[in-house]
Amino acid sequence: MESIETEGKNISIFGSENIGSPLVILNTYGNEGESVWNECRNLNCTPFTLAAIGNLDWNNDMSPWENPALYKNDNAFSGGADVYLSLLSYNIIPAICSSIGTKPSYIALSGYSLAGLFALYSAYKTDIFAKIASASGSLWFPGFAEYAESHDFIQKPDCIYLSLGDTEAKAKNKVLCTVQDNTEHLFELYKAKNIPVTFELNKGNHFTDATGRMARGIKWILEH
Repeated sequence: MESIETEGKNISIFGSENIGSPLVILNTYGNEGESVWNECRNLNCTPFTLAAIGNLDWNNDMSPWENPALYKNDNAFSGGADVYLSLLSYNIIPAICSSIGTKPSYIALSGYSLAGLFALYSAYKTDIFAKIASASGSLWFPGFAEYAESHDFIQKPDCIYLSLGDTEAKAKNKVLCTVQDNTEHLFELYKAKNIPVTFELNKGNHFTDATGRMARGIKWILEH
């Protein structure tokens, strides 16, 4: 593993010896990059380089626009995704490529929860990510399904992976409970656009086997 810091973010790079292989960007909530990397190795993933980015302002960097907090004592979503995406595209990714000393065959974007939402949103704003993996993505986010319907990808992704836990839609919160309907709707939308897309429904709630779900999503996009 290599570690670098840039623009206030901590970046852990795994598999940098895989010269010219795909580069998968993973935005992390709790520095889970190493556990995801180890699970990818257990799954015998196609050789790739993983760059796990930490020290994110989660509810700001990963949210496409402002939205109130879901619960009374939570933080609101402040809609900083565009600013962070610019930082990622023009500063962070070049620093990663400089560190590994080679140009990857392609760059993919992956994420869990809000980072899964951000991964999909990014494909509407930039063409640098060839593939997208959104594991248990926060596709309940108000307005996102409508945004996806009314906007085109900057460049159609080579493939998109979507997943969800089968009890996530049973949340008592009236916003969170829309997540499965929205995810299935987007799955059908992307399929209608002839994008190679899959939707995997896993056992458990949002917090069940997050590492395994993310690793399976990465494995799928590497193979498609």
